[in-house]
Amino acid sequence: MVQTSSLDKNTINSMLERINSVPITETLNMKILRLDKGECEAFIPRDTMWDGIFETFHGGILATIADSITCWSILTKIGSDRKVATTDFNIRFLRPCKTDVRCVAKVIKAGRTLSLAEAEIFDMEGKIVAISQVNYISLDS
Repeated sequence: MVQTSSLDKNTINSMLERINSVPITETLNMKILRLDKGECEAFIPRDTMWDGIFETFHGGILATIADSITCWSILTKIGSDRKVATTDFNIRFLRPCKTDVRCVAKVIKAGRTLSLAEAEIFDMEGKIVAISQVNYISLDS
């Protein structure tokens, strides 16, 4: 069950339908833990088949997680049916990760055309692994 304190059941169902329609959700076995207005939190198990050269969670996969979860945080504010695309993305890797991860994304600003969100990725000891900011453009405004 997805936790929420600010979204109604119909919004949650609509968001989950949209999230589950994205193939990377199933590929990475992402589990949505919480959806709130402007926020999304997810759990992603580490699979060694996605490791990088140093036998840690691959940075590209962590970037994919940040991009996905920030997008969903924005859709909780602008509507799950909106068509958006990433316009720019940055990530800072702060430590190697050998565990599952939890990603927490929050909207910084939701606009009519452009929206900005940030993500923090934590290992299972609660240590921050990476931080990211992602900007999206609405394609249907």
